[in-house]
Amino acid sequence: MNHPLDKPIWSALASRQAHFAVGGDLARAFPADVSPFAAARDGAPEAVDALAALVPAEADISLLEVSPPQAPPHIAATELVGVQMVLNAFPAGGAKHNIVALGDADAEEMLALALLTKPGPFRTRTHKMGRFIGIRDGSRLVAMGGERLALDGFTEVTALCTHPDYRGRGYGEALLRAVGKRIIDDGLTPFLHVYASNTGAIALYQRMGFAIRANVTHAIWKRAP
Repeated sequence: MNHPLDKPIWSALASRQAHFAVGGDLARAFPADVSPFAAARDGAPEAVDALAALVPAEADISLLEVSPPQAPPHIAATELVGVQMVLNAFPAGGAKHNIVALGDADAEEMLALALLTKPGPFRTRTHKMGRFIGIRDGSRLVAMGGERLALDGFTEVTALCTHPDYRGRGYGEALLRAVGKRIIDDGLTPFLHVYASNTGAIALYQRMGFAIRANVTHAIWKRAP
């Protein structure tokens, strides 16, 4: 039996985030304004065809798993290599910052910060996937982080980003600790994804107690011209 983190999108949409699921028994996706993530139940041809049917006419879907299926001929696929990391334990210490909860009233600012810093796919309702927190300079949101995929036993840390004018102040580490601690307090294990080419981020996460669990592929599917 595969580990649930081998197919984290399917595992989430079949468990703790099933209320988001668009699709059926063979393939499921998040609503487009929540996330581009989608997954097939398995690699059977009928499941892959069902997944391809979920690709919007003028947009794309994102697969994120250890062994994604091969795209059908009418789908154009782009693949990027990433790593999946799971937290063992945070090291002691860490600077304190004034961290605030974020919600619907902050959605526009959150989207703007994500579009500026590009921590990964972020849509108008991505903040509905989990709990988000941030750091403000006065009324300005300058850093944030939160939760994305939620499956049995695990919650993903995501959207850790800091405005370029505020980097180097330890905001990312503080938010990572805060998000991760809350997940641990829930009795769950934090995990995250990062592109394999982002060696600086991988090294930072390793210093923060995360270990590489597996290589993953981020596949982007669009309808072929």
